[in-house]
Amino acid sequence: MARQVPIRFVLMRGGTSKAVFLRESDLPAEPEARDRVILALFGSPDPRQIDGLGGADILTSKLAIIGPPTRGDADVDYTFAQVSVSEPHVSYAINCGNCSAAVGVFAIEEGFVRPDGDSVSVRIHNTNTHSVFVAEVPLEEGEPAVEGDLAIDGVPGTGAPILLDYAPTVGGATGSLLPSGSATDTLDVPGIGQITASIVDIGNLSVFFAAGALGLRGTELPAELVPETLRAFDAVKDAAARRIGLPEGSLVPVPVAVAPPAPYAALDGSPVAAANLSLVARVVGGRPPSPHKAYPGTVGVTTAVAALLPGTVVAAAAALPAAGEPIAIGHPSGVLPIWTRVRETAGGWEVEQAAYARTARRLAEGTAYVQRGAWAG
Repeated sequence: MARQVPIRFVLMRGGTSKAVFLRESDLPAEPEARDRVILALFGSPDPRQIDGLGGADILTSKLAIIGPPTRGDADVDYTFAQVSVSEPHVSYAINCGNCSAAVGVFAIEEGFVRPDGDSVSVRIHNTNTHSVFVAEVPLEEGEPAVEGDLAIDGVPGTGAPILLDYAPTVGGATGSLLPSGSATDTLDVPGIGQITASIVDIGNLSVFFAAGALGLRGTELPAELVPETLRAFDAVKDAAARRIGLPEGSLVPVPVAVAPPAPYAALDGSPVAAANLSLVARVVGGRPPSPHKAYPGTVGVTTAVAALLPGTVVAAAAALPAAGEPIAIGHPSGVLPIWTRVRETAGGWEVEQAAYARTARRLAEGTAYVQRGAWAG
């Protein structure tokens, strides 16, 4: 194997996503060399990623880089990378809430965290958002539990529930829950006109707008979102970035179209009843922009918190549940429940809880090989 460099990897499913997990020490430290190796490892750019480990889809072309903590209030550092399928680009602009569920499991299985009792709280420093969230991982005989009763729309079968609470991540990207200072903003979107939107920063920095602003119902499945519509989502994202002083062309703020509860058929054909929903929402992301088949967990957190903030576009669309019940977000694969509490204070809004449950497990581990030319440059 003199002409190839071996890299130990673990393939894990977290929620509705799959990701390759690598130890930070197994990648080059220099950013350009690191990205070159990652692209080679995934087989990008190539629509099929035939020469690498990528899954040829936005939900399965993901990487988690794990290392020892660089903060005293964390047990592990976690860097999420979205690897473009069709472009030579690796983005570190966002976190993945589904893959985050697998980080706690990986940290225990790889010895970063010592398990004890029936569960363990793993404090995860997400370097993308410069914030720490907590994963509560159930244990069975000292190892992360796999089997359980939790069912997730978009994932076959059931598994052991992992609770992820993102309340500590407020302002991770911008320093403020409402980075523009307002619950709503009027964005000038080229080719579309003015759109009323809400920019919210917790979990993943996101921009919300009414689905009707782009002529949508909010219940569309991915195949119904034509290229022109995907470009419109991207244009809203860039307009929101300009509004809060961020560079255009990044993956954030994540653009989300929202609408009041409405019935529709999920990707698997199963009916989703309006009575079981707080709202419907559709997410577009990646480079080039692509529709999400499920709902990113971190964007779910942001959506649920926004639903509780008076005056936001999300609050206007949402039918709020009874106290103590989760906010239920209707997405293409089904329903995502988020348990959320906010409290108004003299200084603004305090998020007391922003949590959801996922399942995760190790799928495979082994050695991948990258051509030495990619490593050496």
